Amino acid sequence: MLAQIDPWAYQPHPEVWVLIAGIVGLGFYATRVIGPKVVTDGSAVVTTKQKRMFALGVVMLAVAADWPMHDIAEEYLYSVHMFQHLLITFFIPIFFLQATPEWLARLILGSGDQTTTWVGKLAQPLVAGIIFNALAALTHWNGIVQLSHDSGPFHYGIHLVMFASALLMWVPVLGPLPELRLSPPAQMLYLFLMSIIPTIPAGWLTFADNVVYPAYDTPVRLWGISAVDDQQAAGFIMKVIGGFFLWGLIAIRFNQWAKASRGDERRNRGVVRTSVPEDLTYADVEAEFEKTAPSRSE
Repeated sequence: MLAQIDPWAYQPHPEVWVLIAGIVGLGFYATRVIGPKVVTDGSAVVTTKQKRMFALGVVMLAVAADWPMHDIAEEYLYSVHMFQHLLITFFIPIFFLQATPEWLARLILGSGDQTTTWVGKLAQPLVAGIIFNALAALTHWNGIVQLSHDSGPFHYGIHLVMFASALLMWVPVLGPLPELRLSPPAQMLYLFLMSIIPTIPAGWLTFADNVVYPAYDTPVRLWGISAVDDQQAAGFIMKVIGGFFLWGLIAIRFNQWAKASRGDERRNRGVVRTSVPEDLTYADVEAEFEKTAPSRSE
């Protein structure tokens, strides 16, 4: 019976194709039809960088949600399942947020003040962080993992909810609306906190010497990876790869903030020194004294 099981057998996922086609169609409609009517000041409707971010987001979504990653993550290896979650919550939301022009974000979210719109309230750092981490903790509960393993529709549904919570979580750092983004020092603190909380389930998976999730204790073992090694690899992906990514963003923000601070300091010094020549010589000082010295006739 086991010999008839082929983990690499192709499984079509038309629901994924419809989702991706819908996203691409909405992207073209927004930039080709709506954009020219909204952006009337002569500026670009969408930049080249935003186009690239959109394309990367679509490609990565197809990789994460379609065969073979989806099928291996759902049926065989929890480590691949964790890597899939990493793509859905860390990389893909960032690409789509970076691809969203500010005019489109304001059109979608409305023109109300950030304190009165429901998205603005959910995107507040404390609220967004709690929602994201609470959902991440819930998805590590054995019952949810088992249901996600047994039900394809539930698997897709939980991924959509995770993606939505990840969008909210990233808005204070990389969102298209400036008023919803934190200051650089606050962003660094926010990302630091986001890197600490996942260490609890990651450590639990890494140091457990027994099978945590029976759903992934299957007789068919891809690449000869045992169930315990598989869940330890999942903890490694969650803690090390996810943690390094967040700490890498912290380092980038720190360098940007330090560079901007140095630039402001140099500009301030330049204002103070505007009336002072760069190369001050003795002849210059003597000439100034002759200008201000009293006349001999006096």
